[in-house]
Amino acid sequence: MDLDAFNELLTPRGQRALAEAGELVGADPVAAATKLRKTYDAALTSAALTQAGLRERARAKFGEDAERMYFTPHGLEQSTRAEVAEHRARRLARSWPNPPRVVDACCGIGGDFLALARAGSTVTAVDTDPLTAAVARANAEALGLGGGVTVSVTDAADVRPEAYDVLFADPARRTSRGRTFDPMAYSPPWPVVLDLISRAARACVKVAPGIPYEFIPGGAEAEWVSYKGEVKEAALWTGLPGAERRATLLPGGHTLTATGAEAPVGPVGRYVYEPDGAAIRAHLVGEVSEMVNGRLLDPMIAYITGDNPIDTPWATRYEITDVLPFSLKKLRALLRERRIGNVTIKKRGSAVDIERLRSDLRLNGEKSAVIILTRIIDKPSVIICDTALPA
Repeated sequence: MDLDAFNELLTPRGQRALAEAGELVGADPVAAATKLRKTYDAALTSAALTQAGLRERARAKFGEDAERMYFTPHGLEQSTRAEVAEHRARRLARSWPNPPRVVDACCGIGGDFLALARAGSTVTAVDTDPLTAAVARANAEALGLGGGVTVSVTDAADVRPEAYDVLFADPARRTSRGRTFDPMAYSPPWPVVLDLISRAARACVKVAPGIPYEFIPGGAEAEWVSYKGEVKEAALWTGLPGAERRATLLPGGHTLTATGAEAPVGPVGRYVYEPDGAAIRAHLVGEVSEMVNGRLLDPMIAYITGDNPIDTPWATRYEITDVLPFSLKKLRALLRERRIGNVTIKKRGSAVDIERLRSDLRLNGEKSAVIILTRIIDKPSVIICDTALPA
């Protein structure tokens, strides 16, 4: 879809085509295109069907808003889940006595500035791509936020963050070869991002969860956000009250910061706790271990063991039934003896290929179990557990 085709979608005729395309989502693509082509030209047909498909995919991130929003494939992929964007917008609003003036330096399709505007911020948004900027502008209008958002085609490097209360930036993390985990390959590249941060009174920069610690600027708070147990992203905050490292769980809103707690290492107990990925990324395993009065199975592995069933949103608890040195033969025999035919396999600190192991186990039985492949004091081990206990 190019800019001309997208602009046509915004016309009354284009809106009719989009509505008809929405009714054809899930149908055979050839049949759907053939039906629309009876009324609309090829370019509009393609744009409408593409947009209808993207709206359907976007429901997972944007809920009911997706029905009125517009997307590009890349923009949808990189856009922030609505619950995460709302969390950031609320946090920013709580730290500011008046509605802040925010510049969104890499706005994409607008997922973040929509949440900021709804929280009361006045947003100036820019993107280097004319089509993406047009999509973002259309989203602000579609959701009734046009009065609080202006969108223009501008290079992020030309933004003057010092003219605003807050800088927000979500640099693109894809290249022509696919997703990149190297901040130097972001767009704009990391030096440009750092320059923007250095000139901003306050800033929030969205980054990949796996960002190397050495790229985090001094004095910034790094926050990792998990949604329903899955780490979604990280953000770097500067100029706002905060901690060096933070983990946040959504939708519950639980937050955890570093206290300096260090987890001891000790023998296997009755339970094993798997910390949430946000706590692991934020190097807060010691804090989680302290919550459950636990200890590490291995000093380099983020599995915690304990003797008491302590509930916490920060870890999933499993009750241990067996612990044995890793051996395919012994593991297979034990599972057969217990009539375990359905397993969830987890691993950390193990080189074993999970899918190959699943095939090699030749499971057969009516019971279920959790298998954890890990190291215990540097020895390859298998922990067999009952299925997850409620936390």
